[in-house]
Amino acid sequence: MHTVADLDIYEKLARRLDALPNGFPSTGNGEELRLLAKLFSHQDAELAGQLNPDLEPLDGIAERTGYDRQQLRKQLKDMARRGLIATGRTEQGLGFGLLPFVVGIYEYQVDTIDKELAALVEDYFQKAFCEALRIKPQFHRILPVRESISNTMEIRPYESATEIIDKAQAWGVLDCICRKQKALIGEPCEHPLDVCMVLSARPGAFDGSDTIKALNREEAHSTLKRAADAGLVHSVSNNQEGIDYICNCCTCSCGILRGMANLGMAGIVAHSSFISSVDQARCSACGTCLDYCQFGALLLEDAIRVDSIRCVGCGLCVPACPEEALAMILRSENELQDIPATPEDWKQQRNAFRKLNA
Repeated sequence: MHTVADLDIYEKLARRLDALPNGFPSTGNGEELRLLAKLFSHQDAELAGQLNPDLEPLDGIAERTGYDRQQLRKQLKDMARRGLIATGRTEQGLGFGLLPFVVGIYEYQVDTIDKELAALVEDYFQKAFCEALRIKPQFHRILPVRESISNTMEIRPYESATEIIDKAQAWGVLDCICRKQKALIGEPCEHPLDVCMVLSARPGAFDGSDTIKALNREEAHSTLKRAADAGLVHSVSNNQEGIDYICNCCTCSCGILRGMANLGMAGIVAHSSFISSVDQARCSACGTCLDYCQFGALLLEDAIRVDSIRCVGCGLCVPACPEEALAMILRSENELQDIPATPEDWKQQRNAFRKLNA
């Protein structure tokens, strides 16, 4: 049972999380506070609510908050280990900062999520988090599967999952938190679990991790292909540089993708620069491709028709067509989306959108 003082601490943390570019919208009746209380003790929530979004060294946090340095160090490291706050190197040594709920705190619970947390997340997603999906630029950007792109077609490096993998110096894979969450609430899907990929520019970054299985480059490519063969959509953070994960997602489980498929929210993921196109002369209207489109973008009439608004450019339908009637083509110039150059640019643009639409 939480006291009024405890609830005030969780409310402060919720407001701090919502002030981040990612957002953490309120449900209006406290569901988000129950979610935070499941993850954070009131002592941890009180400390997290005082952290800055940018990494800050231990001494700076101790001086600013008045916490005992040794106790603070122990608490911060424990919270970072549990995926509740961000940590990393600064010029003054190890630093700590406030971590967004998505993408961030939630994804780090992949090894500890239980039925209670899964139910709280589902309730929150249905009642409030969909509002964060309306903010631009979007959280995720779709990448086309390689088999759908002609070898003669130019594709920018940040549009190619294979080139993103090749640019990295360390690779890893872990279970998909979204599919684990859905299974725990009794709504499992048939897609593979162990295809959530992480990348790093630092060699050996995932060696010795308890959560992440380290891969070599070839194994990373094999994992990507296994995901595509299973009908999963490749998506990454919506920026050109600093991409450090490839989500292999499905609309039955992914919190972001099902916002489009299940809640009818077109445009909640940034589509790729490509769109599916139909060769009417080749199309036999067999409907095989319909099973591969998770977004309802293919319509069966006399021949297949593509809904340009719902097509995200994932390309999964192309290799599935037995008549080779589908192909990926570049979208028109006025349909191409500007992609933030860096994660920091993404944050600035998202903050600007929120202020403009407040």
